[in-house]
Order: sequence, then C-alpha cells, then structure tokens
Amino acid sequence: GRYPVLFNFPLLHKIVISDCRYLKFDLGMLSSFPLLKELVMSAIDDLTGNLRSLRVLKYTLEKVRIDCCRVEGNFMELAHFPRLNKLLLEYNQVTGDIRDIGEGDFLALESLCLPKSVHGGMHYRFRRVSDVPSFMHAIHLLMQRTSKLFKVTDLNWGLSEASPDWYWD
Repeated sequence: GRYPVLFNFPLLHKIVISDCRYLKFDLGMLSSFPLLKELVMSAIDDLTGNLRSLRVLKYTLEKVRIDCCRVEGNFMELAHFPRLNKLLLEYNQVTGDIRDIGEGDFLALESLCLPKSVHGGMHYRFRRVSDVPSFMHAIHLLMQRTSKLFKVTDLNWGLSEASPDWYWD
C-alpha cells in the first residue's frame, strides 16, 4: 500500500481510524490484516473502495463501522460473513435493499445501520405510499429473527416530497 508502515501488522485484530482528513487509502489495502475482527473507519475523506474488497476478511470480521467516507458497493456483499454481528455503514454511497436479506444472510448480525442510499436505510424516503406495506412486512420478518437488529428510533423513514402521494395541509 501507500503507507507500508501502517499496513505491516498481520496479527492485528482491531483497527480504528477516525477524523483523518489527509489519509488516502482504499479498502483493498485491509487485506494486509488477515486476522482483523473489528474495523472502524470514520470521517476519512479519502477512504475509497468497494465493500467487495472486504471478502478477504470474510471469516474473521465481527464488527464493521464505516461512516462519512467515500465507500461504495452493495451491503449484501457482506451477507455471508459468518461472524459479522455489527454492521454500521452510515453516510456512504453504499447501495442495496433491506428486502434482499434472506433467511441465510447475516446469520450472526445483532445490529444494522445503513445509509439512506439503501432501500430501507436510515432516513430512507419512500416513492409511493403503496410501497410501505410490503416493505414493513419484510422488516417484520427480519425483526422476528433478530428483535434488536434496528434501533427503530434512528430509522426516521418517511415519504419523499417528490412522491405523487405527497400532500401538505
């Protein structure tokens, strides 16, 4: 990588980097940490890459928090990480749809927080009122499996003001 000194810890289990405005690196560089269990990357303007890059850590990662970075990819790329129990991906360009989570996905997950760019993520805005019932059914099924998966008070879902169903008194 660009910073060989930072990425020469093959036995590292936890990495936390926060508020580093000038550190430039890609998620793919994390392959240098084959035993990594906990990944926290927050407010790193030049952290880039795709969630797919984390597949090399599939059997070790337990907690992932990546927020306020320029990371992209579909959150479902992490669906079959057998140890992953916490996934927080706020304020990124991550995509996907919560309704895609099946019975065999995210089996160890206890906590999930996704950006509004994900269908059903925090602050998600529905296009039509008619979209809500099927979506809520899918959420209900997820909550039956893991009742504390979402902090319901943090979700703040609503109807998009651009929706043809939108009205204001």
